Amino acid sequence: MIISCSLNLSGESVTFIADELGIAKSTLYNWIKKFKPVTEEKKFIAKDFNNLKQRTNRQSDMIEILKTVECNAHSPLQEKLCEIEKLYGKYSVHVLCDALNIPRGTFYNHIKRNKRDNVWYKKRREYFCGEIRRIFEENNQIFGARKIAAVLRNNGEQVSNKYVRKLTVEMNLNSIRTNSKKEYLKDRRKRNILKQQFNVDKPNTAWVSDITYYKYNDKCFFICAITDLFSRKVIAYKISKNNSTQLTKSTVKIAIESRHPNKGLIFHNDHGANYTSATFSKYLTENGITQSFSKVRNPYDNSVAKSFFSSLKREELYRRKIKSEYELKQIICDYIDFYNNRRPHATINYKTPNQYECEYFGNTEKTSD
Repeated sequence: MIISCSLNLSGESVTFIADELGIAKSTLYNWIKKFKPVTEEKKFIAKDFNNLKQRTNRQSDMIEILKTVECNAHSPLQEKLCEIEKLYGKYSVHVLCDALNIPRGTFYNHIKRNKRDNVWYKKRREYFCGEIRRIFEENNQIFGARKIAAVLRNNGEQVSNKYVRKLTVEMNLNSIRTNSKKEYLKDRRKRNILKQQFNVDKPNTAWVSDITYYKYNDKCFFICAITDLFSRKVIAYKISKNNSTQLTKSTVKIAIESRHPNKGLIFHNDHGANYTSATFSKYLTENGITQSFSKVRNPYDNSVAKSFFSSLKREELYRRKIKSEYELKQIICDYIDFYNNRRPHATINYKTPNQYECEYFGNTEKTSD
């Protein structure tokens, strides 16, 4: 009776009716909503149709995936990862992971962790390298990564701009651009060859270098050091009051004279003016050394060289009250001797750099005998 009265009272506010009946407004609103007659059907617009179509296609894909794989959502994780890896590229990662109830991050980590040894990944990479080069050449070397990726997607391939760009960089495919000759040549010279591959198999395969400074008596002393990635040994260093190309060049000269590297040695550094100068690059080339550059504003690309300077300052320079320039230079010299001969390094199984190299050369001699 109350509901009937409240719904038939027209022209009065909800507040008035609620007060008259002695009920809460929320209760009255609920009654009105519940007993309100449906006057018209909901319109079915194009957006609703597209959403329904997407959901239907998604469900169809998930059914196809579950029919194809030899496991289900309750199977062990590793088994599920191996199964959907076979379908990676045919379906979207979202659908693959939802079908077997796998977090997308877990799947991406699985692919990233295994991609170097994964046969499927290698085949996929080789296929796209061939397709990218073909499209690049067929279009007179004009197309960049985004246009090449668009062509691949138009051909039915599932590939991202980022992946295509990565492969074009690795293959050294540079699209022709108007008024960009200088920029093009400059970029070619500054390739990151090392790419954070800090573990090498033998000495004199790759050296890393950096420059830091230490302020004493209102004067800056610049320290240039070179480290061999194999043993983490500091093979050369030089201290100067001038941060110049001569500083880096003379440090490299010391390293060459003491190590006698073969041609093909990689010398990695950042984009400091000392390292990018034509004089320095020419000197490396004349000695058969290939120069590698860190990416701009990416300190991790040269983290080994920077790590040494961090240890030098933290473990020695910042703890001392230095009284003269001579003492500063002697402290640095003594620390490098300590660093190479007595300080264990986690990267080389807690051995010292010199110990690690001695063991390598000892094993090499035994093998040759």
